Amino acid sequence: MKQDILGNALLDFHNGNYTEDIITYSSLDEEDTLPLPYMFRSFAEMPVIEQKALESCKGKILDIGCGAGSHGLYLQQKGMTITGLDASQGAIKVCQERGLKNTVLDTIMGFEGETFDTLLLLMNGIGLAGSLKGLEVFFTKLKSLLNGGGQILLDSSDIIFMFETDDDGGYWIPDYITYYGEVTFTMEYKNSKSEPFPWLYVDFNTLQRAANYNNLNCDLIFEGNHYDYLARLTLAR
Repeated sequence: MKQDILGNALLDFHNGNYTEDIITYSSLDEEDTLPLPYMFRSFAEMPVIEQKALESCKGKILDIGCGAGSHGLYLQQKGMTITGLDASQGAIKVCQERGLKNTVLDTIMGFEGETFDTLLLLMNGIGLAGSLKGLEVFFTKLKSLLNGGGQILLDSSDIIFMFETDDDGGYWIPDYITYYGEVTFTMEYKNSKSEPFPWLYVDFNTLQRAANYNNLNCDLIFEGNHYDYLARLTLAR
């Protein structure tokens, strides 16, 4: 994004200038907030899905969309080799100042030159694919960064619950929507607004089909209480 909304907000919080949170607007007509303290949470404060993902990490790890670095710092403290990747300059600066040793300022699609045993995509990092159609290119990129025997750990949500039900108990999804998990977001912080950007939420069955089509095995590791889940993807033999 041209404006580093996330990075500016993280830097403010990190530097003790916390006065407000990030506001998000979505194409689902939802206005919400992204609380900045949540981005700096400890392991004990993380959702169970994130805890299980971190406990499942192995080998050399790439944290894709590392944000303020909370996941990476926990893994680093455990003695693991972890690199934090983010396209936000402010986020990377915060990670470095918090003590994360290995960081890369880049997009996942632009990053190359290294391979890893674990690719970590938390806080719905699969959203970076942008759309269901974008998963093929996204998976191809992830596979190019994966060592033999490696794994991709990701969490996402089935957001079908956000749609109204009809008289028959089914969900009413407008005809113009290609896939109900494709959402457009805008972020606002201190009167600065980002450009709209696409974001993908994908239900597990759809993820599994897409992964299998792209020669990846997809296993359900954990299912949360509110349509959320943790999955592991591995290279198919």
